[in-house]
Amino acid sequence: MALSQKLLLRQSQSLVMTPQLMQAIKLLQLSNLDLVAYVDAELERNPMLERDDRDAAVDAGPPLASGDDADEDRAAARDVAEERPDWLETRLEVSPDAIAARLDTDLANVFPDDHGAAAGEAAAPPLDPWSMPSERAAISGDDYNLEAFVAAETSLAGRLGEQLGLAVADPVRRLIGQALIDEVDAAGYMRGSVEAIAHRLGVPVAEVDAVLAILQSFEPSGVCARDLAECLAIQLRERDRFDPAMAMLVRHLDLVARRDFAALKKLCRVDDEDLAEMLRELRALDPKPGSAFGAAVLQPVVPDVVVRAAPDGSWRIELNSDTLPRVLVNQSYYARVARGAKGEDRTYLSECLQTANWLVKSLDQRAKTILKVATEIVRQQDAFLAHGVAHLRPLNLKTVAEAIAMHESTVSRVTSNKYMATPRGLFELKYFFTASIASSEGGEAHSAEAVRHRIKALIDAEPADDVLSDDALVKILRDGGIDIARRTVAKYREALRIPSSVQRRREKQALLVS
Repeated sequence: MALSQKLLLRQSQSLVMTPQLMQAIKLLQLSNLDLVAYVDAELERNPMLERDDRDAAVDAGPPLASGDDADEDRAAARDVAEERPDWLETRLEVSPDAIAARLDTDLANVFPDDHGAAAGEAAAPPLDPWSMPSERAAISGDDYNLEAFVAAETSLAGRLGEQLGLAVADPVRRLIGQALIDEVDAAGYMRGSVEAIAHRLGVPVAEVDAVLAILQSFEPSGVCARDLAECLAIQLRERDRFDPAMAMLVRHLDLVARRDFAALKKLCRVDDEDLAEMLRELRALDPKPGSAFGAAVLQPVVPDVVVRAAPDGSWRIELNSDTLPRVLVNQSYYARVARGAKGEDRTYLSECLQTANWLVKSLDQRAKTILKVATEIVRQQDAFLAHGVAHLRPLNLKTVAEAIAMHESTVSRVTSNKYMATPRGLFELKYFFTASIASSEGGEAHSAEAVRHRIKALIDAEPADDVLSDDALVKILRDGGIDIARRTVAKYREALRIPSSVQRRREKQALLVS
């Protein structure tokens, strides 16, 4: 076999991930908040981009005129000033002599710093609120910050620090108390070790324990506890309800969680009625006393798509324009600057223009893709929007991708971190994609979310004397046409944080006794 070299011309297709393509893919999976941050960064970096503020300009009114139009604006301002109500008139028409006669004293005694006026110099003309000096206008404009008058949110550490300053005078104990406060988490629990703090500060452990006892008497009740049992015990002591029976109940919170009421009655030496009363008091306590202080500001979810019912019975799908950043490419600025640019400057301007064009095009393509995916989801889940979660259909990414002629990965990126406002509530787009559970009668499959909803409804409606076991739930669901296994029912029940039938029966019996 002879080896030889040949020149071949071959034509082939390949997908090259250019920076522009990577940018378009990245924009698809960004949430509306991340998208706004990304666009703001591009606006700062790229001189060819500018924000589209046409709507804001219309709302704010026309800008102040200059040149020949200034006289007309001043005349209009005078007309407005003449028509202002009487309560805006703040001119002082009383003379200095009248003020001195009324106060029965010399004016210099009233205004000691205003020597010129007291000496008989001409007083300054009264200020017109519509023609304020530039200094006062600057103060009332840019330097006038309304946020300075808003009270800052009090954090848990700040609240404890204030109480520490009032309760403890010894500087050493204050230092120990501040070190303990630094170890308190957001829920109000002291997570640090007393021994470690004592070793770090070089003080006896008993001294740290004494300061910790002082901190545990602060508000909110139960703060600075080292575990849940101690937190509940502190609150019960303040209510004067920490008797031996309640102390035994708090000591065995694991039995309370398992609803083992027979063992609790034996340990606490109480009957059913007393145990039910003790459990009611326990439920009234706050297991996280620090959660009301210094909580992180929750960012409200803004929907990307809004679905409304149309008069003809169909659904109207619209993009939320508030979540879409508006940017424009400043072509005139590029033409003016690039005219005299050469070399590297011209190359830089060309790259900026190309990036700006790609960004605008990617934003437009992102909006169209989201609308296309949302429209198909609404078409697939029409029964859910009309009748509720019990009619949610099983749906996967492949079904939507084939319907809109796109790849599954594109649909996955579009549905990430996107929300849809519907007449049934606000849902993430991922919510509508659920697994399917076969029908026991060979009909259409059921959505896993609809089955979970059915399980919860059955458990909520069960009577106290006939608690449904997992086997009973399986039988009811199969009679309703849902082919489901017992382990699947148990998995869905645990995902819904619903206890077992034994625990539910014990709890309902205790409620009946109470």
